[in-house]
Amino acid sequence: MTAVTFKEKPVTLVGGRVEVGDSAPDFTVLANDMTPVSLSDASGKVRLISVVPSIDTGVCSQQTRKFNEEAASLENVEVWTISCDLPFAQRRWCAAEGIENVRVLSDHKDLDFGKQFGLVMDEMRLLARSVIVVDSEGKVSYKEIVSEGTNHPDYEAAINAANNTD
Repeated sequence: MTAVTFKEKPVTLVGGRVEVGDSAPDFTVLANDMTPVSLSDASGKVRLISVVPSIDTGVCSQQTRKFNEEAASLENVEVWTISCDLPFAQRRWCAAEGIENVRVLSDHKDLDFGKQFGLVMDEMRLLARSVIVVDSEGKVSYKEIVSEGTNHPDYEAAINAANNTD
């Protein structure tokens, strides 16, 4: 199990534990228009899932913008950003930032994604910063849970994993 801190204070991750090689559990989150979106909606494609605690904060904004830039050059890869922000706030942020290549999705309602992947920071009801790549067959091919929640993920490793996954 990965030890995670947020602002150097330990946090407890709750939910299932999904590792590289495991089948990715299906989950439902909300799109910015409140429609449900499930992992299975993009079956047959590689999914790069960028997970951020709150989209409207410094590192989270940078992470989402970075993957938005990279997404334009990825083939057969859907890039999703998932946070616990309300869909309305996500929509406003995406419009202000010009985010067009990433689907920004909310796990606020049920924490279904966070619970399935063991990424809910219990003390804060937010998701731990992480990146997961799910291959076209539905298997987890890459996983990084950032050990300090205010640090950036390894963008290059995540992009390479998505590019080299079928």
